[in-house]
Amino acid sequence: MEVFESIDELSLLKGDLHMGFAVGVGEADFAALRKENAYYVDKTEIIYELVHDTKNKVTLFTRPRRFGKTLMMSMMENFFSIRKDSTQIFEGLDIIEHGDFCKDWMNQYPVLFISFKDAEGDEFDVAYAKLKNVIADVCKGISDIGLEKKVNAFDVDIFNRLQAQTGTDTDVQNSLKTLMRMLNAVYGKKVILLIDEYDVPLAKASEKDTAKNHYYTKMLDVIKGIMSTALKDNEFLQFAVITGCLRIAKESIFTGTNNFASYSVLDRNFSEYFGFTDEEIDQMLVAAGRTERKNTIKEWYDGYVFGNNFVYGPWDVINFLSELRKYPDARPKNYWKNTSHNGILLTFVKRTDFKVKGKFEILMNSGTIMQTITDELTYDTLHSSEDNLWSVLLMTGYITKADAGEEGETVSLKIPNREIASIFEDTVVKLFKETIDTNMQKSMMEAFWNKDAEEAGRIVSELLWRTISYNDYHEDYYHAFLAGAFVGMGYEVESNKEKGLGRPDIQLKDEDNRRAIIIEAKKSERQADLDKDCDEAIRQIVTEKYAEGLYGYEQILCYGIAFFQKQARVKILIK
Repeated sequence: MEVFESIDELSLLKGDLHMGFAVGVGEADFAALRKENAYYVDKTEIIYELVHDTKNKVTLFTRPRRFGKTLMMSMMENFFSIRKDSTQIFEGLDIIEHGDFCKDWMNQYPVLFISFKDAEGDEFDVAYAKLKNVIADVCKGISDIGLEKKVNAFDVDIFNRLQAQTGTDTDVQNSLKTLMRMLNAVYGKKVILLIDEYDVPLAKASEKDTAKNHYYTKMLDVIKGIMSTALKDNEFLQFAVITGCLRIAKESIFTGTNNFASYSVLDRNFSEYFGFTDEEIDQMLVAAGRTERKNTIKEWYDGYVFGNNFVYGPWDVINFLSELRKYPDARPKNYWKNTSHNGILLTFVKRTDFKVKGKFEILMNSGTIMQTITDELTYDTLHSSEDNLWSVLLMTGYITKADAGEEGETVSLKIPNREIASIFEDTVVKLFKETIDTNMQKSMMEAFWNKDAEEAGRIVSELLWRTISYNDYHEDYYHAFLAGAFVGMGYEVESNKEKGLGRPDIQLKDEDNRRAIIIEAKKSERQADLDKDCDEAIRQIVTEKYAEGLYGYEQILCYGIAFFQKQARVKILIK
């Protein structure tokens, strides 16, 4: 077996070692990723661009969840930290080409790295306890500095309280500055501060805020206190890098912070460092030996526009490639929806005062809308205007710019890919089930049981007008719509999407009264085809003998339903 002298030597040959191709699913520790020889898309040039080209004192990067923010921060920590020797793990990467820069910066500064990702809870006290735990863990990671004689004794006392989670509110709010002062005393250099997912506690607080506990206000005060003491007039700060999903308005969090720069999905600067570019995907697929799946990956996970760059969702691509290693015929999945809270979509579409139903239909049918966008928000005002909510959807990855070259406050927006489209679809189906008019639902059922096909068709059409249609009104939409329309009426509802082929689209059983309804649905290409397609649906029920599976039922009613956009035609099988 050939022995490789370095990580890079192996990486160069990965294209010929498909069986050895490895992806680090969920791995956000840069050092571990490199030591495990997992495939790494080189984003190290961001270090040089950030430090050498900008001179920012404080930099905020905002991107959707699962777009590589934490891995990027881990990479920076490993590069700068004076407490590490990172020569080997950076070998062969782009940043090493800047020899003089690396000499001045690589492993030359004390680094304080903290993530607020886990500092959240349903109540303020729970979240605050978790925040104290996060700070305690950071202290434990640098516990040796508490033993240094160079460190002020008062700081040591605070440090010990923070580590034991017995610190006062003042201790907590001054915690980062205290730790930075201690690191400065030990190493004689200013500190590089890295804060990951700074807005997670605020996002959760906003979601759970009530008039009684004022959760958001309390948490805002805590986070503002921590950030203010760490960033404003801090003589121990070399520079800070912060990540999150949203840019909280400067006056809300970053008051008085000088030389502050923020880069969102709208900014060109640094736009290629989060997510995978098309070229990077091509290289990855060659390394994995799966170039034939490029179109599938593009359809499902591409389409995000950050600045003027088109990028793929990295979390999704990595997960799909991991599946492909085991199963070459694996089908794409929605990996992202389980990692992000999707309630914002449901909240938005339920807002009758915003009248967004038409815009959602345009988006879900692959169209674009024009909308005024802002990248400076506060969590307590997210729902105060329609513009704010569209801005949140953009910043959190549910929609994206349609034109990479477009700039300004008003931009064209679209759904980026099939993965996100499926989240929209699920949300709309859920909304329909939650908001369907029960009286209309009962009337529809009475019409079906009374064999009144004309009235049933009228009500079904009315229900269609009240929901959001999508994907050019494809057949799967109508199946889901019908299943949702019958839910909650006290009957057993089965769909062929749940049971497989060879069954009717909808089967509804009333066991108490020993009666059942069979429905076969068709999508018509033209309005003029509605009658013909109804007849075809009924013919299918007969030829496939769908009713034969309902043994013991005294009444079995069979209906063919044809849909054209938001019109429905219903016919009953006359025996």
